[in-house]
Amino acid sequence: MSADFFDELKLRGLVHQTTDEEALKKQLNEESVKLYIGFDPTADSLHIGHLLPILTLRRFQLNGHVPIALVGGGTGMIGDPSFKDAERSLNTLDTVKGWSDSIKNQLSRFINFDDSKNPAILANNYDWLGEVSLIDFLRDVGKNFTINYMMSKESVKRRIETGISYTEFAYQLLQAYDFLKLYEIHGCLLQLGGSDQWGNITSGIELLRREKEVQGFGLTMPLITKADGTKFGKTEGNAVWLDADKTSPYEFYQFWINTDDRDAVKFLKYFTFLSIEEIAEIEKEFTEAPEKRAAQKALAKEITTLVHGEEAYEQAVKISQALFSGDIKGLNAEEIIQGFRDVPSYEVQQEDSMNLVELLIAAGIEPSKRQAREDVQNGAIYINGERIQDVAAELTDSEKIEGQFTVVRRGKKKYFLLKY
Repeated sequence: MSADFFDELKLRGLVHQTTDEEALKKQLNEESVKLYIGFDPTADSLHIGHLLPILTLRRFQLNGHVPIALVGGGTGMIGDPSFKDAERSLNTLDTVKGWSDSIKNQLSRFINFDDSKNPAILANNYDWLGEVSLIDFLRDVGKNFTINYMMSKESVKRRIETGISYTEFAYQLLQAYDFLKLYEIHGCLLQLGGSDQWGNITSGIELLRREKEVQGFGLTMPLITKADGTKFGKTEGNAVWLDADKTSPYEFYQFWINTDDRDAVKFLKYFTFLSIEEIAEIEKEFTEAPEKRAAQKALAKEITTLVHGEEAYEQAVKISQALFSGDIKGLNAEEIIQGFRDVPSYEVQQEDSMNLVELLIAAGIEPSKRQAREDVQNGAIYINGERIQDVAAELTDSEKIEGQFTVVRRGKKKYFLLKY
């Protein structure tokens, strides 16, 4: 355990609130502490909104503590009302079980469940929530909380006027019960979460105090906001997933490389394992020459490598450079799929003419033969990055990247994909 571990968390901006900071700091400095974060399975993949808590668990493990990753197989069937404007849709047991398994696999990329000194623990709250009877739960847990106490929580107060079901109202009791069970089974004394979890965390600490007469601790991390006011974790309205099949490594890399200048250094502290000193050096270089984007490059490299591996990072850089330079021919089929996932595409038919002008019309790239001929003659059409100005040009096998794709560009930025 490092004596300045807690101070480093604060330097990185990772501490929003704590219960009894001095006692927690003392505990962390003197012994290996078991701590947990819950991850409710609300989809078949985690997204970058989960990244800060996951990486914080990793920081604790690297510092000699024992992280418990709690998959909410039970609570995921209920829905946490914290800072939500409406009820979540309820999912079936089979759906939640499938999502829980996916999340377990993803978590193992970031925290070590086989460490020889302090292996992380994987738990699923369905193991106890799925077994407890309603009568036992009300007697053992419900008796410890007044309605006034539960309604005082910000997560509940925000929803009272618009309406909250008893199901979601009771969520804080389920989360409190998780803390109690993790203490009983593993000796867990610390719960981490986003700042929206403060009410749920303090309920768990209260239950520990009443039932076991022990002091539990809570630590919340800040909810991440972007300088431009848009929601963190989304690009063009879509979530940025940790699953490469849902968000490709190239798209993932692009999210980070396009970070606002005002957020770049803050995100380096949040999301990377570069030392505070290394980040200070990058910040100095970035401040002196922001146009070189040193902070964004370091950020994109560290996080893409951490989530998808070094090879995927290098591939993402290669795709980015190819698109910037227009030199598409150096890309392979897999890289084409990543780099052009969202561009319009056309499946070339056997009967289609391979004449460039005819193909531009068949693929819907050009509205008419006259416009197609004009664009070709004026140098507005590029095939795999090369300008073609011959209206009689025919596409041959040499223009088919690995026999599967041809990339057509019209003008400066409009890309199209021909598939074979």
